[in-house]
Amino acid sequence: MSVVFVVLPIALVLLAGAIAAYAWAARRGQFDDLTTPAMRALHDDDRPAPPPTSATPGPP
Repeated sequence: MSVVFVVLPIALVLLAGAIAAYAWAARRGQFDDLTTPAMRALHDDDRPAPPPTSATPGPP
């Protein structure tokens, strides 16, 4: 039973930190546009791909 007196305050502090982090992110506008970043990954770039590089160096 004495463990409850240790775990409960720790849980409440973690909960308060999570709520504060969410409020901070919401105030900064992190959740304003949820569709554009996901759609951006689906579009092809107009730029050509960079040339492949060799992972292992060749003989001198």
